[in-house]
Amino acid sequence: MSYIGKTPTIGNFQVCDAISVVNNQAAYTMQVGSVNVSPESANHMLVSLNGVIQKPTDAFTVSGSTITFASNLVTGDVINFIQILGNVLDLGVPSDATVSTAKIVDGAVTSAKLASGVGVGKFESQLFHVRDEKSSNTAGGSCSSTSDNQRDLNTILTNEITGASLSSNVITLPAGTFFISASSPTNRGGTNRAHLLNTVAGSPILLGTSENTQTGDTTPTRSFINGRFTIGSSTTFRIRHYTTAAKSDNGLGIQANDSRTEVYTDVLIWKVS
Repeated sequence: MSYIGKTPTIGNFQVCDAISVVNNQAAYTMQVGSVNVSPESANHMLVSLNGVIQKPTDAFTVSGSTITFASNLVTGDVINFIQILGNVLDLGVPSDATVSTAKIVDGAVTSAKLASGVGVGKFESQLFHVRDEKSSNTAGGSCSSTSDNQRDLNTILTNEITGASLSSNVITLPAGTFFISASSPTNRGGTNRAHLLNTVAGSPILLGTSENTQTGDTTPTRSFINGRFTIGSSTTFRIRHYTTAAKSDNGLGIQANDSRTEVYTDVLIWKVS
């Protein structure tokens, strides 16, 4: 704020110059180094008169650089010292985008301080959700005997990860640590298992569950891929599904045929760090 005259002292302790008592006088000028000083208020001062600390506002008041005692001082009274404590510095409200995470102590923010509806878990944000969608009454595709079948991925439902993308069945992820929960179906594909293939390394980064679907019956199963993995740079991935038996048309999933979109392979990936 602005002041007329000298700005009150902020933040530092100062001892005023010695003041000589004048008989029958209550008001005195406070100085430090022969320069007038103006405390914020009487509550920002320590005043000793005749060896006794005086109570602010009762024993004395302050206006600018003038201290006025409750009664006139007389010859023999001694102002032992006047110490100015300095103003309380009001930092105010920080401007937008000025408080960095480095300024917040680790563990200082608890879930109790978060607004209702704000998630605190790793899976509340930074989700990349893709899957294989086909028009109603369209089967999942054919599977081959003793082969790693490429699973279709053609639809992005959610992308909250910067640097993540999907193109031609290929998932691209930026550097970081991720958690995946994915599954894909088979029908009459025999023993089978899906996996997450790191196309850069050319090998699975996570294996799915081992499953078996009878080759002679319509008994679809799903293989599930769950786990955490870390990559040091942008990397591409595919979902592959190994089957021991060949099945044309619907070996990679039987259509529901309910006049709605068919969904087969489903992949959810969270960036956790």
